Amino acid sequence: MPTSSEPSKAIFFHETGGPEVLRWEDHTPGTPGPGEALVRHGAVGLNFIDVYHRTGLYPLPALPAIPGMEGAGTVEAVGDGVTEVQPGDRVAYAGNPVGAYAERRLIPAHRLVVLPDDIDFVTAAGMMLRGMTARYLLYGCYPVTEGTTMLVHAAAGGVGSLVVPWARHLGATVIGTAGDEAKAERARANGCQHVILYRQEDVAARVRELTDGRGVDVVYDSVGQATFMASLDCLRPMGTMVSFGQSSGSVEPFNPALLAAKGSLFLTRPSLMHYTAKRPNLLAHARDLFDVVRAGIVQVQVNQTFPLAQAADAHRALESRRTTGSTVLLV
Repeated sequence: MPTSSEPSKAIFFHETGGPEVLRWEDHTPGTPGPGEALVRHGAVGLNFIDVYHRTGLYPLPALPAIPGMEGAGTVEAVGDGVTEVQPGDRVAYAGNPVGAYAERRLIPAHRLVVLPDDIDFVTAAGMMLRGMTARYLLYGCYPVTEGTTMLVHAAAGGVGSLVVPWARHLGATVIGTAGDEAKAERARANGCQHVILYRQEDVAARVRELTDGRGVDVVYDSVGQATFMASLDCLRPMGTMVSFGQSSGSVEPFNPALLAAKGSLFLTRPSLMHYTAKRPNLLAHARDLFDVVRAGIVQVQVNQTFPLAQAADAHRALESRRTTGSTVLLV
């Protein structure tokens, strides 16, 4: 078995800024302490939260730091007291602590889930964070059932491509938004019954038209500043606004009385880390995700791959909206 002192590499950033601050440097992960596992990555997931950490929008405790919150690989060694996994296990994870952009890393063993044999590392790294996010969106933030009508922004994106078919499986009517016709076609392929080109159409007006003036039960908005107010206007009275990302920038402060004026709306700003903080909840999220993927209900679309050493190029592609589905960094 390789030792923890084996030469290894990781992506570090020593200051916040653009993609150019990401550097491929030597990294020795160390030996697993009590409750820890040493994982050799096969693949690492790319997510917008990595950009937020790199830019300082979501500050990390200290710099230099290794970004990344999602990966899949093989357990090489475990520390004292570890019962969740054992050396040789194929595992995946998503969430804190950060540090996935590495060939090898230490991680608390209770954050790892064992992968089914028929899910490979690339697929796992492209689905864990987005897939478990889709799970809490559909089961935790709003109870999606037969007859639910929803609006999903960025329906061709990483989370959207998982939320849409899963919601359709649950019996929902799904309206999606997309930036151009090519992404609209992907959104339709994902299962959207209706797609709104947000650059060409008034989203709220079109939603009202599609719902006979009623509005949708729930909006899933990962875009943030550019779509937030229009999203509120898409909801029925007592509908639910789920703001779970901000790819266009942070939402400006507003008076909560606005929620009453627009129909006694509910607003939540959820985090995967809270929904999966307890291990039984983490395992439930992972189990439900594995079930729908293995059944073919949800297709994990890894549409872009980059070598881990070229993480800066992957960040540029993500921020310029040149990606669809999931992007994976190959180790």
